[in-house]
Amino acid sequence: MPAKALNATAASLLGFLHEGSRTGWDLVTTAQERIGKFWSLTTSQVYRELAAMERAGLIEAGERGPRDRKPYTLTDEGRRAFADWIGRDPGRENIRHPLLLTVAFADHLPPARLAEILAGYRAAHEQQLAEYDALRAGGELPRWPEATLDFGIAYERAVLDWLGGVEARLAENG
Repeated sequence: MPAKALNATAASLLGFLHEGSRTGWDLVTTAQERIGKFWSLTTSQVYRELAAMERAGLIEAGERGPRDRKPYTLTDEGRRAFADWIGRDPGRENIRHPLLLTVAFADHLPPARLAEILAGYRAAHEQQLAEYDALRAGGELPRWPEATLDFGIAYERAVLDWLGGVEARLAENG
C-alpha cells in the first residue's frame, strides 16, 4: 500500500489509530459514530483495509484478545502514509443522493406518492438536525469535530429548505 496512494477509508482508519491501538470492531464502531453521517463504510471494508494495511506494513496486529479480536497499532510507515494522505488536496465531492434521482424523474410518479416520499425525507432530516442540535447543545467539542458538526447542521438546514421548495412546487402544480 505505501507504493500507491491511500484511499480515504484506509486513511480514516489510520487517523483513528493515531489515537491508540484498536481492534477492527473498535474501528468499525468509532467510524460509524464519528464519520458515519458523512462517510459510509462497511464492516467488510474495514477488515479488508486492515488486512491490506497490515501486509503493506502500515499497521501491526497485536495478540488476539477476547472474542478472538486483535488490536492494531500504527507503524512509522503508517504515520508517514497518513501524513502524505492528509496533506494532499482532498478533491471534489461527488453528490450521490437517491432523492435527487427520484425528483429528476418525478413526472413519472403520482403527485401523492411524491408527497409521501418528500414527507419521509423531511422527517428524517428534521430528526437528524435535532440530533446535531443536541450534540451542539451538549457541550464543547474539539474544534475540528465541531467544524464537521457545523457542516452537518448547515447541510440539514439546506436540505430542509430545498425540500420546502420542492413541496411548494408540488403543491402549486399538483
